[in-house]
Amino acid sequence: MKLTFLGTGTSTGVPSIACDCETCLSDDPRDKRLRVSILIEHDDKKILVDTSIDFRQQALRANIGRLDGVFITHCHVDHVFGLDDIRPLNFRYGAMGIYANETAWTDLKRIFQYVFQPTHFGGGLPLLIPHTVVANSPFCFGNGLIITPLEVLHGELPVIAYRFNDFAYATDLKIIPPESMDCLRDLDVLVLDCVRVKPHSTHLNIDEALAIIQDLKPKRAFLTHLNHDILHERDSRLLPDNVKFAYDELVLV
Repeated sequence: MKLTFLGTGTSTGVPSIACDCETCLSDDPRDKRLRVSILIEHDDKKILVDTSIDFRQQALRANIGRLDGVFITHCHVDHVFGLDDIRPLNFRYGAMGIYANETAWTDLKRIFQYVFQPTHFGGGLPLLIPHTVVANSPFCFGNGLIITPLEVLHGELPVIAYRFNDFAYATDLKIIPPESMDCLRDLDVLVLDCVRVKPHSTHLNIDEALAIIQDLKPKRAFLTHLNHDILHERDSRLLPDNVKFAYDELVLV
């Protein structure tokens, strides 16, 4: 399996508009963060998790020429507003399978009403094949890739974390219910939400993320959805050896 971090930033991205903090002015490329998204390559399959608002830029930068499916964690702007940019892939390969939970589909069909209830003609529309995922109901995708959707809570919003064999991706969360915690054990790699150093009402901070990692004991963990409070070089000293801050264009094999 190959994992590429397409974006590792919070909803405003980093640098943030009109901000002159140390991180936003940093020359370190690891402090330049597009909105969160990852690309997974397994066998002959390529899977995108979240069509971030920066998806077009991410796809061009990572030279994404084909996708076999898109998995949505939840329907917030920074995670889904790049959905329309699936169209160039539709032009070449036809309709795309999109996977999301029932809550996200309710919002996607409202926000992208022009896709699901087209009222105009003559313009290109994304060609989407909706699939509804159910928490704790694993399924096989391609050759030997077992995907398990897991429910976590982003405030009161149910968000889907995904386990792909021995790798898991859990972003935008404050609480992981016990049943989902049990399904996140015995991992080679865990990618986990961590918005900043100080506490946040709907996201994990560093201390909370590290406590979860200490409980789950993955071999390696990477923190994502980082805002501009986190300066990569300086704050990496806060992390144990098996935990790192993710950064845009980081590739794990």
